[in-house]
Amino acid sequence: MASSKTVTKDIITLRGSAAIVSEFFGYAANSILYNRGVYPEESFAKVKKYGLPLLLTQDEGVKSFISSLNSQLSEWLEAGKLQRIVLVIMSKATNEVLERWNFSIQTDSEVVEKGVSREKSDKEIMREIQAIMRQIISSITYLPCLDEPCIFDVLAYTDKEAEVPLTWVESDPKLIDNPQMVKLHSFDTKIHKVDTLVSYKNDEWDEE
Repeated sequence: MASSKTVTKDIITLRGSAAIVSEFFGYAANSILYNRGVYPEESFAKVKKYGLPLLLTQDEGVKSFISSLNSQLSEWLEAGKLQRIVLVIMSKATNEVLERWNFSIQTDSEVVEKGVSREKSDKEIMREIQAIMRQIISSITYLPCLDEPCIFDVLAYTDKEAEVPLTWVESDPKLIDNPQMVKLHSFDTKIHKVDTLVSYKNDEWDEE
C-alpha cells in the first residue's frame, strides 16, 4: 500500500482575516493604554498572546468598550468598508490631543467582491503582528512622557456607504499641530494590510 502525505495550506478567508485584524486592534489598544499609562498599572492582568506577555485591562467599562468595538470593526472589515482606525490619547483636563495611534487598512477588493480566499501562514502573520506589539511595548523609549491624567477615544474612518450604529457619532479628526511621527511595522493577511503610525505632540515648540 503506497504511503500518502497530507499537505495543508493556510487558507485565509475574508471572515478569518477580519477576525485577525479586529483581535489585533483589541490587544494593541490594551497595550497602548497600559504602556502610555492611561489607566493604572494595577488595573491590568497579564496574558500571553502572539508569543509575548501582554496586558489586558480588567476595568469593566473599558473591556466592554473594546469588546463592542471589535465586533463593529469585524463587521466593517468583512464588508471591506473600514479604511482606518485611530486611537487618540487626550489630556483629561483640556481635551488637547497628545497622541494619535493610526492604523491604516488596505483591503483586497477582489476578496470582498468575489468571495475568493488567499494563502498565508498563520505563523508568518503572527510574526508580523509580534513585531508591531514589541514596538508598542517599547514606546516609552521613543515617545515623550505623558505626565498628566489622560483619556482616550477611538475614531473609525469608513466608506460613506458603510452602515454606522447609533452609538457612533460624527467627530472631528482630532489632529495634532506640527506633530512628530514614528512609523511602526505593518502586517498583511493577504486580504487586509495594516500600516501603523504614531504621531505625537512636539513639546520642543513649547520651549522656544
